Parts: sequence; C-alpha cells; structure tokens
Amino acid sequence: MNTPNTPNYFLRYIRMPKTPFHVRWVVLFFIGIFFLLWISAISAPAEFPEGVVIEIPNGVTLDDVATLLEEKSIVRSAMLFKGLVWFGWGDENVVSGQYVFKIPRTVFGVAGRIVSGAYGLDFEEVLIPEGASVREVALLVKQKIPVFDAKHFLEIALSNEGYLFPDTYRFLPNVTPEMVRRDMRQNFDVRTLELTGKVVASGKTLHEIVTMASILEEEARTMHTRRVIAGILWKRIAMGIPLQVDAVFVYINGKNTYQLTTNDLKIDSPYNTYKYKGLPPGPITNPGLESLRAALDPIETPYLFYLSDKEGNMHYARTHEEHVKNKEKYVR
Repeated sequence: MNTPNTPNYFLRYIRMPKTPFHVRWVVLFFIGIFFLLWISAISAPAEFPEGVVIEIPNGVTLDDVATLLEEKSIVRSAMLFKGLVWFGWGDENVVSGQYVFKIPRTVFGVAGRIVSGAYGLDFEEVLIPEGASVREVALLVKQKIPVFDAKHFLEIALSNEGYLFPDTYRFLPNVTPEMVRRDMRQNFDVRTLELTGKVVASGKTLHEIVTMASILEEEARTMHTRRVIAGILWKRIAMGIPLQVDAVFVYINGKNTYQLTTNDLKIDSPYNTYKYKGLPPGPITNPGLESLRAALDPIETPYLFYLSDKEGNMHYARTHEEHVKNKEKYVR
C-alpha cells in the first residue's frame, strides 16, 4: 500500500506544466517555414540532370557558378547557393573542372562538392562484344554514359568500321567521341600486331583480312567453323563465284537470313555479295582476334556452299543442287 511518504504517492499529484498554446503555434510556424524553404530552395530541382557533365571553367566567380548551376537545374536558388558557400566555407572559392551528379543532391550537397572539388568522375566499364558494328558501339557507350554524343561518334567513326577493337573499356563520363574512337583504334593496332607476319605471308592486304574476318564473325560462332567458311569464301573469290553471304544484309538493311526476300537479294549496294563478286568494299562489323586468325588460317575442303540452321548447326555442300536440298531440309 502506498503512503504519502512514497514517491508513487506524489506522482499522482505532480503534473507537468503544459506548453503554452501560442508557443506550439510558433513551433509549427517555423516547421512550416522550413518545409516551404526545403521545397522551394534546398531540395534538388525536379528536373535535376542526373549523369550530365557540368563544367565549371577556370577563373569564374562565385556569382557565375551559382547562375550556371541554377540554369542547369542543379540548384533551385543561385542566391541560396552563394549564401551557403559564403557562410559555410567563409570565402568565395570554387574549384573549376567537370562535375557529374549521378543522383539528385540538395543545395548543401552541391555546395560541398563544388567547394571541395569532388568531381564524381568514376570510370564506367563498357563491354564491346566481337562483331559489334560502329552503330552498335555508339549505342553501347551511350547506354552507360547517357551524355555521350552518339551522333557525332557515327560521323567520325563509320570510316573506321572493322578497326575498332572489341574489348572491355573504361571510360569517364566526360569521354568524347574522339577519345572512344582513338582508344578503340589504338587497341586494334596493339592487339593485331602479332598478326602482321601472317598478313604479309597471306599475300592479302590487311583490309581484305579485316573485311573477311568481319563476315566470319557474323557467319559462324566457333573457330573451326570460321576457318572452314574462310576456306570456302576465299575459294569462291579465286573462282570468280559471288560470295552470296547473308550477313552483309544486316549492314545493308538490318535484315537477317530468315527475314530476307528475293527483292532484298537484288538491292544495288556494293556490299551486296549476291550482286557483286569478291569481298564487299569494307568490313561490316568489328571482328575479334579469333575471326582475324580464322581469315588468315583457312581450312581447305571440297565444299563451295554452306548454311546454318536455326540451331546454329552448319551444313556444307559441294554443288548448288546439294545446297538447295540442304535449304529445303534445314532452313524452310
């Protein structure tokens, strides 16, 4: 039983003083002001450009930087940004350079990075598979680096089809089309240096070897099969027989073997190996090292024709009649 001398007895009669009504309204008022300030000036803009490279030139003033960041939708208020830099860091120093904001940042986060020079430029790994065309390279880089100028890359790199070596590359978010083309072309020169002697011994030009390799890359998947097909195609060229390879049509009009029509085979393109004899004018993809080696090391066989069924199995023929039978049996 509790008595007046016990603590619990007094707890029944002690009441905490109530917060005055007007004080609570003042607190709510300031909370509301802070919330409005957060929405209107502190939080990241709704159109914050994630992943875009923002360049702050050397020698610009704090006013210039604040205006730039507001124009680029990095901050909502140039005035608040300037105030934070001034009061938070005690001066107007900003670090010039190229910045990337991968996720939206508050004005506090942006100010901290600009003052400390935290650029956020991390390498992006871009895998370029064997057989990727220049157009596909442009798309693959842009998928990883959204600000990459794919259109300009096509303008300057299409003439390098076949010579942009497929590999895994590490590019910064501010990489330019010229840099991508340079790195891939230099990689080709380095990786194919070991083949120089074989190219000379083959009696063919490097361009012919690369062009043949680009076809082999699309026509077969294993080294042995590529070497067999290389033997067939080189033989057809020597005999003056059109190559009649379907892989070129992906380059010409984007169609594969199973989409081609009779009219497609009549397209007047120098790359149409049904209409024109010999190799096409240039590579149709960027081949890997195995296809280049296969083009240089063909296997001689009695065959003049080949086709691949839908499961990827190869079927060879000595005569056109045998080839037609294979088509009826394995393709149609």
